[in-house]
Formats: sequence, C-alpha cells, structure tokens
Amino acid sequence: MDHSAEAPRRGPLAAVAGAAAALLGAGAGELGAALLAPASSPFAVVGGALIDAAPAWAKDTAIAWFGTSDKIALLTGIGIVTLLLSALLGLAELRLRHVGATGFAAAGLVVALIAPTRADAAALAWLPALLAGVVAAVTASRLVRMLRAEMTGDGEGAARAGIDRRRFLAWAAGSAAAGVLATVVGAVGRAGSTAVNTVREALRLPRPATPAPPIPAGATLDVPGLTSLITPNDEFYRIDTALVVPTVDPSEWRLRIHGMVEQEVTLTWDELLALPLVESAATLSCVSNEVGGDLVGNAVWLGHPIRELLARARPSADADMVLSRSVDGFTAGTPLEALTDGRDALLAVGMNGQPLPLAHGFPVRMVVPGLYGYVSATKWVTELEVTRFDRARAYWTDRGWAERGPIKLQSRIDVPREGRAVGTGDTVIAGVAWQPGTGVSAVEVQIDDGPWQRADLASAISRDTWVQWRLPWRAEKGDHDIRCRAIGADGKTQIEQAAPPAPDGATGWHRIRVSVGG
Repeated sequence: MDHSAEAPRRGPLAAVAGAAAALLGAGAGELGAALLAPASSPFAVVGGALIDAAPAWAKDTAIAWFGTSDKIALLTGIGIVTLLLSALLGLAELRLRHVGATGFAAAGLVVALIAPTRADAAALAWLPALLAGVVAAVTASRLVRMLRAEMTGDGEGAARAGIDRRRFLAWAAGSAAAGVLATVVGAVGRAGSTAVNTVREALRLPRPATPAPPIPAGATLDVPGLTSLITPNDEFYRIDTALVVPTVDPSEWRLRIHGMVEQEVTLTWDELLALPLVESAATLSCVSNEVGGDLVGNAVWLGHPIRELLARARPSADADMVLSRSVDGFTAGTPLEALTDGRDALLAVGMNGQPLPLAHGFPVRMVVPGLYGYVSATKWVTELEVTRFDRARAYWTDRGWAERGPIKLQSRIDVPREGRAVGTGDTVIAGVAWQPGTGVSAVEVQIDDGPWQRADLASAISRDTWVQWRLPWRAEKGDHDIRCRAIGADGKTQIEQAAPPAPDGATGWHRIRVSVGG
C-alpha cells in the first residue's frame, strides 16, 4: 500500500483529532479549575494575559463593538483560535509521531507557568492548565494512532488494531462531547455552586444608620420604553477586566489602608458591617460609554463612607491620590479629594437592597459619585494605598487614559428607538440625563431644524443620579432627525462637539433618525 498517498486523505481526520483532543483537554482543565482553583481556568488565564498585554486601542475597540459582551467575544475568539491551532497539531502528529502531542503538552505547561503569576492565583493555580495539556496530548496521540493503524494496515491489520474510520469518528466525537460537557459543568460549578455564592444568598445586611431619602413623587415618568429610574441588578452594565468573576469569602476578606498615612488601618468584614452604614442612590458610568450608549446605570448603594476610614488613617498633607486594588490585581487611581469632600463615596456592600452580586464586586466594592468607573469603582476591593499621581499609575491610566475622570454631562433619547417605525399623531420623545455630583437642571430637544424645546423634567432623586425627561410631540409623516442636550445644575450646557471616549469620556449631542408612517 502507498502510505504517502494515504496521508493527505487522512489530513482532515487528523485535524479533527487535534480539535477533539483540544476540546477534551479544555474540558478537563475547566472541570479541574472548578474543583481546585476557580480563578485559574485555562481560558481565564490565557484571556487575562491577553487583556493585560493588549494595547489600549484593542480594549477600547472590543468594548465599542461588543459592550458588556466583550468577555464572551474574547473567550469565543480564544476558543476559535485554539481549535484552529489544535487542528494543525493534529496534522503535525500524523506526519511526525509525538510532535503534535508534545505541542499540546507544551501549551499546557506554558499556561501552567503563567497561572501562578495572576493576582488572584490559588496554591494549585498551575494544575488545571497542566491537566488540560496532558489530557489533550494523550487524546491526540491516541486518536492519530487510530488513523495510522488504518493507513499502515491492510484489512487484517486494521482488524487486529480494532480500528476503522467509523470507530475513529466515534472516539473523536465522544472526546469532543465529553470535553464540551466538562467545560459546561466546570463553568456552572464556578458560577453557581461555590461556597461564596451560598454565603451571599444567606447573608442579611444590617439596616442602614442613614437610609436613602425616599424617591420623590414625580421622579418616574410613565413612558413605555423609557429607561427605569433604578436599574435592576441583573440589568446593570458590567465592564471590568475579570474573565472569571472572583469569589471572595467574606470571612477572609480584608481591606488594608496604607501608604502615605500616619496610621495603617486593616478592616475585616465583620468590622465593616459593625460600622454605621449609609444608603445612597448614585448613577455610575463607564468611560467607554459612547454618546447615547447604555454603559450607565442607577442604583441604591449601601456602604460605609470611605472618608471615615481615611480619617482614621490620617493621610499625609501632600497625598493627592488613593490607589485602590482589586483581588484580581486591577487598580484604579481616585483623587483623594473625591473621597473626602463630603460626597457619598462608599465602601459598598449592598446594591438595591441586596448584597452585592458576585459580578458587581461581592463582598465589597467602591462607589464614588461623579467619577467614571475606571478611576473609582473598583470591585472586589482589598487595598487602598494613599499616594500621589506623580508616584503611582493605575491600570487604565497606565494605558493612556486621563488620570482624573469626572463624568461629563450627558443626555440620551430612549423613546422613540432609532430604526423603529413611529405612527403619526400625538406621541412622546423621552430619555434620561445625568451628571453625578452636579445634577441636571434642564433638557432640550430639537426636531429637524426647528427650535430647541424645553422638555418636562422629572424630579431628581439627588444630584448624584440621572433624571428622566419627556417632550410631547405631534409626529408628522416622513423622516425626522431628533437630538437632545442637557443643561447642568451649574448652568453649563452639554458639549456639542463630538469626541470619542478616549481619553476622558465621550462628548456630543445624542441624535437619532426616525421614520413616521401613516
């Protein structure tokens, strides 16, 4: 038999073998991570390394394209690339014995060496990736050996080996299916079956010593399709660098306040809950939010004022920044004055009457009204270092974003939705506007080239929250351009000139185009 002629015809099957081996290896790694080191799944380690190594423009593009689905997009991309490279390793194993298997093992070893360097790595962080590499290597070797038996043996030889093409495909499909199942089980195990999640669900937070003022009458406008005044927890936007949501046991949580202070302070979970807690509504916004975007939300937060903790530490007179650090290594540089000037900057433990969701920082996060999240809203926070802007750099400022990130005055049209047909006659234009820390005094709307019209403004919860607005409109048939602008409580008008989010937040007036039918 001409074996060299058989090899090309077995090439696609060898590629299938490589991909199946990768799937089974990945499943073993994800399952091992769920059992031994939840933060160190191979995909999370690779993804985290890519996030840290990627240039700022790549991260900005991912958020602009995918928004809150940026992590899913990254993991999907990693999966596709992994399958393609694994197919090549399958081909290599067919052409030269042990080359492909060695490649799988080497890849697992590289990821295993990276895993312990991650900020939230556990003692066994190296094991899931090593397990994935070994399983993939053994599986690839076994499946390709089946192909070789078919290539090199006549009918009797193939029978002795107990292998034929159908059996190979069955083994490959079984390996792939087992890998997918193990991956799903591992992901579910990390997300919903952790001891930390059980603790969170059983937790009952103390009553606030200072409850939030009641929501004023007229704060909510009855307009179908208008963004809700309070954003439900499961709808609140999430932008961070954690591919796998960190799981922090409250009993083991500690906050360390150090640096340019007279007295270092360490705080435990029980000590935090024993302090007077303040309830406050505040709108948070991501600096990557485009004009008219949805990376903004409004919630009622429960926590202890950070200024009280800093007062215990007694910062140095020449300090001007607090570098907060998350359990996963993320850092944010917050102006010291924003944490001590009287605003409700909180070390938050609750969100909308519940303990913080895992994905939003449980057990403790920072909430600082008036600042974009990249300089203030550190989740899973474990450290506050009092320092100076000229001595320390934070995660995003080290990647070209501005050091200080005050939220800019913004307004958005929610109703009508762009691209949806609108009937003629009486209808309404409505949306939200915000500038936490300053507040909104008015919103104006322009239809086509007509005059600016003052919208009806709902009552604001406080100057730290967004406010709903509406404008009655008699819609006439045809295409119409609608845009809006807000006026802050300080009398300043929202910036008209369009600018991208980088380096300190987008500007411009939100504009939509709608078609009014008969």
